[in-house]
Amino acid sequence: MATDALTPRDKQEVAGTEQTRPGRYYVPDVDIAEDAEGLWLHVDMPGVEQDAVNVELHDDVLTIQGDVNLTPYEGLTPVYSEYRVGPFLRRFTLSQRHRFDPSRVTAKLADGVLIVHLPKAEAAKPRRVPISAG
Repeated sequence: MATDALTPRDKQEVAGTEQTRPGRYYVPDVDIAEDAEGLWLHVDMPGVEQDAVNVELHDDVLTIQGDVNLTPYEGLTPVYSEYRVGPFLRRFTLSQRHRFDPSRVTAKLADGVLIVHLPKAEAAKPRRVPISAG
């Protein structure tokens, strides 16, 4: 196994967006998979509780935001820390070609991973063409 496959990455800060609250936002890592039914996004958001997550689809832009409760960290002076703690924010512009059904979008948070399912609209799903004889 290659040793460089497990090297940690620094968190990226969101840049170039205007926020309504002061502070830093971090870009969560996302794994994206597509199947015949739609897209699946697996968003890493450690420390975010279910009631602190907001998933919004508006004008073909998917916005995912999660706030970390910072109360347990108040007054602490770490000797060493591998990463900073803060809210997460990620935006995706969705392709018109896939045509997703916004009424059927679902999201589930478990063990710090948010799973978002964007089902394709019926017109965008692949379909089998029947072949007739003769």
